[in-house]
This record gives sequence, C-alpha cells and structure tokens, in this order.
Amino acid sequence: MTRRIAHLDMDAFYASCELMRYPQLKGLPVVIGGGRRREDDLLGKLQQAYPVAEWSENNFQERLADIPLDFFPRLSGYTGRGVITTATYAARQFGIGSAMGLMKAAKLCPNAVLLPVDFDRYRSFSRSFKAIITDIAPLMEDRGVDEVYIDFTDVPGGQREGGRVLARLIQKSIFEATGLTCSIGVAPNKLIAKMASEFNKPNGISIVREQDLQSLIWPLPCRKINGIGPKADDKLKAHGIETIGQLAERDLPWLMEHFGKSYGAWLHDAAWGRDERPVVLESEPVSMSRETTFERDLHAVRDREALGTVFTRLCEQVATDLQRKGYVGRTIGIKIRYDNFQSVTRDQSIDEHIADAKRIRQVAGQCLKRVDLSRRIRLLGVRVGSLLTADSAASAAAPEDSTAGQTGDLFSFD
Repeated sequence: MTRRIAHLDMDAFYASCELMRYPQLKGLPVVIGGGRRREDDLLGKLQQAYPVAEWSENNFQERLADIPLDFFPRLSGYTGRGVITTATYAARQFGIGSAMGLMKAAKLCPNAVLLPVDFDRYRSFSRSFKAIITDIAPLMEDRGVDEVYIDFTDVPGGQREGGRVLARLIQKSIFEATGLTCSIGVAPNKLIAKMASEFNKPNGISIVREQDLQSLIWPLPCRKINGIGPKADDKLKAHGIETIGQLAERDLPWLMEHFGKSYGAWLHDAAWGRDERPVVLESEPVSMSRETTFERDLHAVRDREALGTVFTRLCEQVATDLQRKGYVGRTIGIKIRYDNFQSVTRDQSIDEHIADAKRIRQVAGQCLKRVDLSRRIRLLGVRVGSLLTADSAASAAAPEDSTAGQTGDLFSFD
C-alpha cells in the first residue's frame, strides 16, 4: 500500500480548552499566560457573581459559563514580565502570538481577555483526544500535549481519498467527545504531513500525494520545513534560496559543501520530500526541565536570597517530575537569561544517574559558577538530561560523596 502518514495538531489547544470552560469568551481575543491558575481566584469570581448558597459542584460549569464578561481581567491591566503561552485566533489577528511578552501584547490589543494557564486541564483533554485516536488508528506517535503523528497506511479508510476519509472520522470523533477541533495533514511521510497540517487551519484537512510535491510544497518558504531554523534560513537566503523549490534546485555536493556533509544531505532529502522516519509508538524523553521568568530582573548579590529560594524550588520541581515519571538523569544543566535577553547554558555530567533534588541542586550550583553572575537575571532554569528509566539504571549504589545534599552559597562569586 501507499504510505500514508498523518500529522494531527489541535487548534489553539490551550485557548480552546479554556473556551470550553468559558463559552461566553468565544469569538473574543483571549490570551493564555502570565502564570498558573490559582483556584482562589476562580472561586472569587464565582462568589462575586452569585450568592454562596447558589454555588455547588453540580452547577459549577453552568456558573462558570454565566460569569459576566466584565469580571474577566484584560491585558490593559497587566503589569509584569510574563509571556503568552497561546492565544485564540481572534487575538492572533492583532499580531499577538506565543512567546510574546504580555506587556507588548497589551499595546496591540489592550481589551484582550487574560487567563492564567491550567496545565492539569490541558493534560486531561490531551489524554482524552489521544485515547480517541488510538481507538481508531492504534499506530500513534505522541509529540506533545497537542500534536501526534498517526500511521494511516494499514488502517481501514486510511487509503481512501488519500487518507481524507479516516482524517474526517478522527476529526468528527474528537469533536463529538471533547468539543475541540483539530487540523490534520496526510502525506507520504512525517516531514510533509507536518507542513500539510498547517495548510487549512483551523479545523482543516489537507492531503498531499507524491505527485503534489512541486505544486504544493516547493512554493513554500524554506522555514516551513521542520528542522530549518532562523540561522539556517538566513544562510540559505544569503545564497538566494528562499523557497523549498529553489532549495531542490541545488545539487547535493553544493549543499554538503556549504552546510556540512550531514545537514547538507538532509536539506537535499527534505527539499525532495524524502523522509523514511517511522511512526514511533513509544519514545523516551531526552530531558526534563523547569524554568521561571522573574517579575523583575534580579541580581545575584543583592537578590541572593530570593534567587536561592527559586533555584531550590526549580531543582525540587525537576526532581518531582523525574520521580513521578520514573526517570533518572546524569547531565545536570542550568539556563540563565540576562536583562538584555542574552541566554547562556551550562551543564555537567556526573557518574551516577540521579533524581534527588539536593544532588541536582549541588551539581547545578557548580554550573552556576561557570557563568557571569555580575549581570541582572531575567530567567533561571534547571535541566536534567541523559535520562534512563529508573528500572533500567545501574543498580549499583553511587559512590559516597561527602558534599551530596549540601546547598552551599551558590550565588556568591567564590
């Protein structure tokens, strides 16, 4: 059979999950970001809208849907350093997008509704739509909370109309069960399927066959290829290569000469739509990390206590994530973004695999000593990589380390 691979991407996923909770916001510019949801805030809205006696778990969702629009916070009233996680399509029309600072977004659309993130809710919806998919097409590769690859090749309906019949069934089933929409691209491989899923957003289906490469793929900018970043794109443009078709015109030796043997060969294959990667049913995470952006820039000396507290909390959160998911790691790293938005990372590998917060903090503290701490800090992050499942990690006890568990004065310059 002809290989048919689908890429499914949920439409404005976080925002759509919020609109299921607050249907009165549909069609309005809504921005998600700025911090995690605090249950007290939500209860406060309910108590303002209704007498306490009228509120119960049985009519909780009904009461949420009736909260007046005037009760929702607007971007115009936001002050802080938070960034946007996602936004509704109505908000995107104002030029608002993911990773944009909320203060900047407030200038573009001050009347946009601002909602905090609720990751527990998003993960719940994520589990629901993925369960629906695997009931219909069991060969699914999980690529994050809101996107998956699916192998349609041998699934009933997966070949009909190039995969459109099965894509429609999945779309319909997800919408009926969750109320959420998704966009699906179906193509001969993962590379093209991912591009195709963007063609008809939101709630669209796009089919690309082998013979459609020149007409549908080659006119696109090179940046549409997943794996061509800003630097590579700038370099391609410097050589007069702006579209995928222009990239395909360059021969393999030229690409290898200018972009390196491995990356040049990959660029050549990508431009010609070649991608043999299988749909992987289970994939292990490469790393786990936690980071935070401060409300104001902090200084390593004057704000040492505050930074130390945050640093400890990040290490504890990463350790909790590792332990909850059953992983251990041996490469510990830190990330710092300064007040001029320059970012630096440092990491250090150790002999044993760990998931202990104190040990993570100790090694991460050593990484901190290798960065410039004389400048003000905007963002701080901690990462643990080189992961193994706890069950498969070496059973031998780690060598004794008399410094393990000590935190030390990690924000000093000595």
